[in-house]
Amino acid sequence: MASVTLEHVKKEYDNHVVAVHDFNLKIKDKEFVVFVGPSGCGKSTTLRMIAGLEDISDGILKIGDRVVNDVEPKDRDIAMVFQNYALYPHITVYENLAFSLRLRKMDNEEIHRRVCQAADILGITEYLARKPKQLSGGQRQRVAIGRAIVRDPQVFLMDEPLSNLDAKLRNQMRAEIILLRKRINTTFVYVTHDQTEAMTLGDRIVIMKDGHIQQVGTPQQVFDTPKNLFVATFIGSPQMNLLKAKLVKNASGYTVKVLGIDIPLDEEKCAMLAKNNEGSQDVILGVRPEHATLHFDHPDNAIEGTIQVNEMMGSSLHLHLSSKENDSIILITPTMDLSRAERASLSFGQKVTFTFKSKVIHLFNPTTEASLLYPGDDEE
Repeated sequence: MASVTLEHVKKEYDNHVVAVHDFNLKIKDKEFVVFVGPSGCGKSTTLRMIAGLEDISDGILKIGDRVVNDVEPKDRDIAMVFQNYALYPHITVYENLAFSLRLRKMDNEEIHRRVCQAADILGITEYLARKPKQLSGGQRQRVAIGRAIVRDPQVFLMDEPLSNLDAKLRNQMRAEIILLRKRINTTFVYVTHDQTEAMTLGDRIVIMKDGHIQQVGTPQQVFDTPKNLFVATFIGSPQMNLLKAKLVKNASGYTVKVLGIDIPLDEEKCAMLAKNNEGSQDVILGVRPEHATLHFDHPDNAIEGTIQVNEMMGSSLHLHLSSKENDSIILITPTMDLSRAERASLSFGQKVTFTFKSKVIHLFNPTTEASLLYPGDDEE
């Protein structure tokens, strides 16, 4: 098994387009790291550089203690699973799994042992005699993963392997990848644009935008302490509500003025802001939809909004509200907390109020978009 280290790695194409800028990351042995971000952010390019399918313009790439910048892909001891399966259509599942081992001139008994072991792990033993066209999308993806497993590589690379599957099968395969990771316990580098995959699969997440790393951390860290507006709105569904506000420093600490109300910040947030030498200023206040509480009365310091859309999601309601300054506020309200009459009243044009506690507030600089509370460096 092996670690993967990228030191100041850059990818620039001949037309001077830079796809990846100064990428620095240490992936530990047996760690599952997910690169996530929107299309065109550089995540797949970074993965392909690790695989040796893209040349590195600058920087150093190590697998274990070996620098592999100029090492051929076949000699890097990695295995890659592609988005489009990349199976040979004219040969059986068994031969697809065995193909790379035969190229290595491996003993037939060892080939058979590895193929059968991989098929057992992935639950595809009964399909070994079939050809890929006789399989469903999920079964083909299992074969593609099995072809990587039989090689027993130091590092598994996966480039959006579930994106061609329907939602139900994607959820099932995501669970199977979690179980697979526990069974083979090696280093995984996984690329996706789906934040749900990133949050459920990764030990750590690398969030990218425009070829730059935005934040590295555990799923809980990037959700709880986003470093900037991009991370705050990219992670979490529905995305974080953003409201124009004023941060006011006073003798007792800090208060936020937003949508006509004053919210004194809790002691922990006041200490963070004081440590970062923040003064009174315009800010963007962030609050996640699930952290706001709906009210049918008008408690003190409540914000009034008008329902524009009510989305029934089974166990919860997603309410889209407009207010005097914002027309895109979203609340998530558990249906179990509401009576039938209350649920029926939440229709277009209905006025409601909501509140949120100081401890769930995020604050960002409107110009730099950096967090005022969590501006520290990424974890190593």
